Amino acid sequence: MTREARIQLFQQVDVYPVTCEELSEGRSNLEVLEAVIQGGSKIIQLREKEYPKRDLYELALKFREITAKAEVLLIINDHVDIALGVEADGVHLGKEDLPLTVARHLAPELLIGASTHSLGDALQAQEDGADYVNIGPIFPTRTKEGVERVLGPEAIAAISPHVEVDFTVMGGINEDNIEQVLVKGARRVAMVAAITKAKDIAAKVRFLKEKIRQFSI
Repeated sequence: MTREARIQLFQQVDVYPVTCEELSEGRSNLEVLEAVIQGGSKIIQLREKEYPKRDLYELALKFREITAKAEVLLIINDHVDIALGVEADGVHLGKEDLPLTVARHLAPELLIGASTHSLGDALQAQEDGADYVNIGPIFPTRTKEGVERVLGPEAIAAISPHVEVDFTVMGGINEDNIEQVLVKGARRVAMVAAITKAKDIAAKVRFLKEKIRQFSI
């Protein structure tokens, strides 16, 4: 699939589930994957910071097999080499990962997302070749250690009008506060615990998709 085709599919994304086996209530990442697909998600990010790289690669291969059949975009967190090795659709990079310009050179057809924490970050990521930027963390979150401050929903309205690429939001977002980001213009909402810890993951994804849809009409 070309980069342009992947961008077109990404623009249809609403709920953006991100894995974290530690926060999945005893369920495996593969169980979470199957559930989010059942719920109608069009994307999944495989994010496991503590996995040995070989284990992450083997898991990513299984994710690719399942997501390809379901026509779901597969994004790998951090690792450009694994994303290329399993023929994933994209990679999501943080500030401590491979520089965006290098990643773009190595992977011209991959979707590349970038974590950003300010307008300056977002503009730089766009200039360096990101296909989308993530604005966050919006609220306090257990999945982002070492972050000194949260941005708050107001950052969405402050940053998003100034970037030309698509954007996602992330960080402590759940069904109780999602409307706070939607009223600020967010339409692609990345979530970890709000989905992975849900008793019925598929139902939770459907609920969140409908909530976003209400603000997209």
